[in-house]
Amino acid sequence: MGLGNMDYDIKDISLAEKGRLRMEWAEMAMPVLKLIRDRFDQEKPLQGVRLSACLHVTTETAVLVRTLLAGGAEVALCASNPLSTQDDVAAYLVKALKVPVYAIKGEDSETYYAHIQKALAFCPHLTMDDGADLVSSFHFIALEKWEELIPSLRNWAQGLPLAKREEMLKGLIGGTEETTTGVIRLRSMERNKVLRFPVIAVNDAETKHFFDNRYGTGQSTIDGILRATNRLMAGSNFVVSGYGWCGKGLAMRAKGMGANVIVTEVSPLRALEAVMDGYRVMTISEAAEIGEIFCTVSGNTSVIRKEHFLKMKDGAIVANSGHFNVELDLNGLNEITVRRKAIRDFVEEFQIENGRRIYVLGEGRLINLASAEGHPSSVMDMSFANQALSAEYLVKHHQSLEKKVYPVPESIDQEIARIKLRSMGIEIDQLTEEQAYYLTSWEQGT
Repeated sequence: MGLGNMDYDIKDISLAEKGRLRMEWAEMAMPVLKLIRDRFDQEKPLQGVRLSACLHVTTETAVLVRTLLAGGAEVALCASNPLSTQDDVAAYLVKALKVPVYAIKGEDSETYYAHIQKALAFCPHLTMDDGADLVSSFHFIALEKWEELIPSLRNWAQGLPLAKREEMLKGLIGGTEETTTGVIRLRSMERNKVLRFPVIAVNDAETKHFFDNRYGTGQSTIDGILRATNRLMAGSNFVVSGYGWCGKGLAMRAKGMGANVIVTEVSPLRALEAVMDGYRVMTISEAAEIGEIFCTVSGNTSVIRKEHFLKMKDGAIVANSGHFNVELDLNGLNEITVRRKAIRDFVEEFQIENGRRIYVLGEGRLINLASAEGHPSSVMDMSFANQALSAEYLVKHHQSLEKKVYPVPESIDQEIARIKLRSMGIEIDQLTEEQAYYLTSWEQGT
């Protein structure tokens, strides 16, 4: 499909005006990115840079894309989750900003990877990932690990002219990663010495995970569960699997709505923290018997398995907000299912062999984006500010960086926090010379 000579694949270009209005609403709550965009527009730090982004195609992402374009970048965008695309936003980006977008809400797996192929074919200098699917696909091609690729992507890569493959492989100078799951995958690549370019772990910035993971995931996950089910939270047994920053935020919000929160964990430190925060902590096997609403936020695989589904009460609701749907063993659930049917949007009933019914939300994918709108804009303002400034940093410094996973520079993290506070009308103190000296000197005592 084309708009003039531009390639793209979206649901409906006529939705663009609705997408523009929603993007403008989001932008009102994103003052940090606005200030960065104003500077980018003057300085053009990304001039001539091709950037392929594999992100949730939402209103907040549209504000980020506008900022990258203001900096001079050429941007191609595909979805990082089959259910996270807001089709009107995709239409706005294509029609108004002339960005090649490859994203359709509800796309199947084959289409999902066809869209990743399109982003790779853009021959980017920088990648911007949410879950590392784009980067891992690139590395499978670079390493010729064809067996790791789905057939369509493998056939495309193997059929590329040598010159095109070399352009794609040699042009990449760096990347950024948005999520805990993606950072875990990238650090594994670094340990195994296969990472081919430096990547900045945006997820690990304090202005990202302290706020996005905790407050963003907490609020938007509850929002998604409620929109899908319209169930009362108060008085329910709500099981949170994983007590990282996302789990902390989700537990806090569920407790605030009156739920009896149960936490399951594999880390003794995080489990102890959950106990000290006032939650019941137990194994998932124990929780399965008493839980009424379950949500995984661990970033791991097979957290809730077949044996746990068999223990659940009739009518148990199961969701995931930890990125990939592998957190739920859906294959195992299918093995014990005798009948299944769609009940309402984003709710599917599985009647299992013991006669009980399990309700899976959003196909086990990110429920905060499947049935809701993802994180609030004011939180994504800081996360995407890290993305924009990290992209600028890579362009300026990539030649001095090794093929490793790097943290967001502290100066960027601190500046984003300062801008955010200023936008909220909040002033803070500064260290006096005496205080600064005291904090850096070993001679100072009592």
